[in-house]
Amino acid sequence: MKTTGNTILITGGSAGIGLALAQRFIAEGNHVIITGRDQGRLDKAAAELGDNATAIAFDVSKPEDVTALAARLTTEFPNLNILINNAGQAYYYKLNENADAFTKAQHEMLVNYLSVIRLTEQLLPLLKQQPEAAVVSVSSIVAFVPNAGLPTYAASKAALHSYSQSLRLVLQDTPVKVFELMPPLVNTDFSKEIGGENGIAPSVLADDLVNAFASDTYEIHTGDTAVIYELSKSDYAAAFGALNPN
Repeated sequence: MKTTGNTILITGGSAGIGLALAQRFIAEGNHVIITGRDQGRLDKAAAELGDNATAIAFDVSKPEDVTALAARLTTEFPNLNILINNAGQAYYYKLNENADAFTKAQHEMLVNYLSVIRLTEQLLPLLKQQPEAAVVSVSSIVAFVPNAGLPTYAASKAALHSYSQSLRLVLQDTPVKVFELMPPLVNTDFSKEIGGENGIAPSVLADDLVNAFASDTYEIHTGDTAVIYELSKSDYAAAFGALNPN
């Protein structure tokens, strides 16, 4: 997959992993469209990113927003060839508490999984028209082994991992390649509640994704994700214990 000369859509692109990806891809000579719900945050991020960034406010969880975005992109950015599904939602809680797990899980599954399916499906016709294209979904280390403090978030990322594998198979004879970026703990505001300050820098993920494009490495195990993945194949109980030490 080429790393320059692309037109890239990044959901959740105003901060954290999404912003780091935008910075890296712009540095490689790409045009990046960042989206999110807060126009003010998007405009601030776009100003920092420079002339090769476009900010569009929309909510991935709203069907009407997705339909409107797909129509706008088809008209205004007919060369769009990369979709990066990065927007996410996570709740930190324990299932044995009276924490309204259903409501939390419903929101996580909508944002982290179902919304990805809806947006990807609506943009696939445009992506398939390009000589070379890609769908990237940002899942997680917990797609392999759950963390009980993020029980339904982990379930949503496991679903996203399964979906990515199926999508890759059915698109194998098209111009669209399917990548899955699988971060461990990352130092962002998103992960502050679970000790994100101990995580890797978002820029590491951005570097790994660019390198994966260059080598057509479709499943990207960044940092500790690679360790947990290998351990889960040989000793799942040990891998589970590593992510659930208490």
